[in-house]
Amino acid sequence: MGSVLDKAGITAAALALVSRKGYDGLTMAALAKSLGVAPSALYNHVGSKDDVLKLVEEDLMSQVDSSGFGTLPWEDAVRKWAYSYRDIFSAHTPLISVIAVLPVTDAPQTLAMYEAVTEGFLRAGFPEDRIIPCIVALEAYIFGAAFDATAPADIFDSGKLAESTPHFTAAMQSLGPVNYPSDLAFSMGLDALVAGFGALRGG
Repeated sequence: MGSVLDKAGITAAALALVSRKGYDGLTMAALAKSLGVAPSALYNHVGSKDDVLKLVEEDLMSQVDSSGFGTLPWEDAVRKWAYSYRDIFSAHTPLISVIAVLPVTDAPQTLAMYEAVTEGFLRAGFPEDRIIPCIVALEAYIFGAAFDATAPADIFDSGKLAESTPHFTAAMQSLGPVNYPSDLAFSMGLDALVAGFGALRGG
């Protein structure tokens, strides 16, 4: 296992452990066991669970596609970034509540993503003091949508109460075979945010 026990291997093992057992299952002892090493060997590479979470944050954030902010109109860049962000975290929902409040201090991949987004907002004419609030608001929406993307198709099935909730039931039935429209809902909400934030642009 020596070739595996590096930061990349630890990160992959941590993600796999969370996928199997949830965030509460991510302990240093469990992580060491999954890697086939003693906890003391693990501590040669990471000092604490917080260090492991930082590795996980870096791995996930490095996959978020912010490249559009250098090549696309601002509106399209935001959409591309938001869809990428949602899709990545919808596969790792147990980590959302942790990553969402994890400091970005000394996290190069995470900070590089935020730098690209911030630069894109600046080029689009946003006042500097509005950029971070816009990003935070978008992330709050994206994280919620990542949970929503994993919802069962029948989450809004009113069942035996259909007759007592006629308007809601009819609205759901109007969607036809779509059932639960997580992609449509995400697109509509994102368009509203983009339009609203676009009004903050200067010039």
